[in-house]
Amino acid sequence: MPSMSITIERTSMTFKIHGKTFHVEKLGIRLPFARKPVDLQDISGGGDDEIYVIESIAMTPAEYDEFASNFLLPREWLAGKGSYAGQGRFCVEVHAPGRPYLYVDPSGSNYGRYVARLG
Repeated sequence: MPSMSITIERTSMTFKIHGKTFHVEKLGIRLPFARKPVDLQDISGGGDDEIYVIESIAMTPAEYDEFASNFLLPREWLAGKGSYAGQGRFCVEVHAPGRPYLYVDPSGSNYGRYVARLG
């Protein structure tokens, strides 16, 4: 696979929701999210959501491929994260060398309930 080199404008923001303060990076693009995709090939979705990155996780290509092969498996590192607010999703950004960037909104669950891909 070709190497992914992506430069996207990021704006630091702070949200206060239900008394909790969240520091995020708003991406300068919008992406469509797939609901409960099985794997990387299953990502297609409608809409055009803003993306608020709450955490960025770097993986090895092997770790990424394992994750992207089944988004529905429980992942402890996703538990309780994500949400939808206004026009955007609070997401965990997942990346690995030579792979598309993924934006995962588990919406409080522990699996990839909503996933968008860049690249």
